[in-house]
Amino acid sequence: MQTTEAVKSTHALADTPEVSNQKWTEIIEPRTSLLDLRLGEVWRYRDLVVLFVRRDFVATYKQTVLGPIWFFIQPLLTTLTYVIIFGNVARLPTDGLPALLFYLSGVTIWNYFAQTLTATSGVFRDNASIFGKVYFPRLTMPLSIIISNLVRFGVQLALFLGVWAFYLVTTNAVHPNAFMLLTPVLVLLMALLSLGLGMIFSALTTKYRDLAILLTFGVQLAMYATPIIYPASSLPDKYRWILQANPMTPIVETFRYGFLGSGTVSWANLAYSAVITVAIVLVGIVIFNRVQKSFTDTV
Repeated sequence: MQTTEAVKSTHALADTPEVSNQKWTEIIEPRTSLLDLRLGEVWRYRDLVVLFVRRDFVATYKQTVLGPIWFFIQPLLTTLTYVIIFGNVARLPTDGLPALLFYLSGVTIWNYFAQTLTATSGVFRDNASIFGKVYFPRLTMPLSIIISNLVRFGVQLALFLGVWAFYLVTTNAVHPNAFMLLTPVLVLLMALLSLGLGMIFSALTTKYRDLAILLTFGVQLAMYATPIIYPASSLPDKYRWILQANPMTPIVETFRYGFLGSGTVSWANLAYSAVITVAIVLVGIVIFNRVQKSFTDTV
């Protein structure tokens, strides 16, 4: 009874004009803006990033017989499938390059982008239980995905370089050039593009779960809008603009041209890809920072 009376008296006090018209002397508000990534705080939590990277490896290959050998098996089996179906059956052109090397170059690039995008898009949904219990910079999670997939990319790139070296020594079909030196830049563009798109979809899927299914399906379709299984030069001119609108197209073509000497390289297209990537990353940062403050209410 006393408790009820105390609550009523508190409500009555709050409704008095003196209290309702009172002006606060200090208001506590968030210090970060929507474009603030708080990278200094992320650096202080770098040990947590390493822990997440290790967790990704353990969770992916736990209780598997071959373990990390799947890093080699997956792209190799995919490439052999493309050689049989698209090379021998459909007879798609490869710009005069050995089919195995042509498809492996595209698969190596595309796997990193697709895997990173798909994994980053589920950050909020897949880790809601962790985010709801303890505080840490949310950006550490997508960054750990980028790094762990970068390790996988390094292994698959080593496989590609092994096959590339074999054809370079035994045939005269491969003509590498100085554009190979742009590989770190191309990887950075892929990482940022997948990070930006992943943060956008991760924020949206907290409320609209259907987008996760749409993204998985969309990534598969996007591969056919990227010169992975065919060269850009094989498309008619009236359809080539659609291919060039894809920011991944200049990345794939430059990588293939640098190592194999076949394909098209345009600084304008690379600049376009870089501008689109930066724009997507900025939009992703804004959406990610806005949603991370209240996503636990909707997940």
